[in-house]
Amino acid sequence: MVQSLGLAAYRALTRRNAQSHYEFTIPRPRQDLLWIHAPEVGNSQAVLDLAHRLCTHRHNLSVLITCDESTVSSSTPQILVQPIPSEHPIDIGAFLDHWQPNVALWLWGDLRPNLILETHDRNVPLIMANADQDGFESRRDRWLPEVARKVLGCFDNILARTPTAFERLAKITRNSDALEHSSPLMTGGYPLDYVRSDFDELSENLGGRPIWFAAAINQKEIPTVLMAHRQALRLSHRLLLVLNPASEDNKADCIEQLDAEGLRSADWQEGQFPDDNCQVLLTTDQNELGLWYRIAPLSFLGSSLSADQSGLDPFQAASLGSAILYGPNVRNYLPSYSRLAAAGAARIVNDSGALGTAVARLISPDHAATMAMSGWDVISEGAAITDRIVQLVSNALDDFEERRS
Repeated sequence: MVQSLGLAAYRALTRRNAQSHYEFTIPRPRQDLLWIHAPEVGNSQAVLDLAHRLCTHRHNLSVLITCDESTVSSSTPQILVQPIPSEHPIDIGAFLDHWQPNVALWLWGDLRPNLILETHDRNVPLIMANADQDGFESRRDRWLPEVARKVLGCFDNILARTPTAFERLAKITRNSDALEHSSPLMTGGYPLDYVRSDFDELSENLGGRPIWFAAAINQKEIPTVLMAHRQALRLSHRLLLVLNPASEDNKADCIEQLDAEGLRSADWQEGQFPDDNCQVLLTTDQNELGLWYRIAPLSFLGSSLSADQSGLDPFQAASLGSAILYGPNVRNYLPSYSRLAAAGAARIVNDSGALGTAVARLISPDHAATMAMSGWDVISEGAAITDRIVQLVSNALDDFEERRS
């Protein structure tokens, strides 16, 4: 690649900076690897949702996410989270030699010329998504505009998230062939797995009985949930509560309080199905949330009433058709809850009285269905951009497979 004076000056300057001696504690997966760089702070959940969606779409794919947020973590071995290397050529070489990505997806912000140019020089397909008009305000970008032009020219596709961004990027690149309009990348959740036979047997067993789900309930919330259930039972005597403690350690406490309240219960982990007299079905497996969100038209997402908690991901419930109740302490997912609440798909409750009243009112099929449809509308807002990214990544991976064969 022919370098401009500005680009040559930038590269010379970065060589003088100290290298960070980039170290690797995780081996590269043997299967195909998509590298996602996500420098934009506050968008980590949307990035993780996208990574899950890509892994679901292509079962032989692993995803490496590089970012500056130390709080970002993955719960699946297919998705790896690592820091980004410095702009020093030795660090970049070590990074690319180790990971050898098949495709790279850059989610806007913090454009790193050396890293992008070296990735391009190694014939790794580059895709940019969620691109905005901001990001060219640094001294380097003002004084060396050709650097940005060279860098953006490395991308096969650039998805601009606003019309203004499209216009700005078209002026910088002087070529709109790679540019596309898109919506912003948004958190949208991903479907949790479930056992279909369990779903079918439970659905037949319940026979249309009203049911609500209390997910990941911590020890302090157990009395609140049981009091709310007693209150709701006065108006709907066949109502069944599926109670899911946040920890297996809380199971004995749940059983003790159920007995003290005189509530008849069954234990799902012991293979018990609820009969007509059962009022509470106890389940402690956190890996079965996908089953209960599908079964229950209304879910209270626990670990949200206590000040020391931070709630559950509400899009996991909303994406499976469950209306949502939640407490005020959901700081890790506050934007997601806010979007759902604004659309009428989720409602906040602060105590057992409010929870019981909400359950009794919203358990009716029409209310729950209306909230669930509103939730689905929110989930669908970012579907188009996600689908387009999945398509572009899949096409790039398919092209790589053809070249390799």
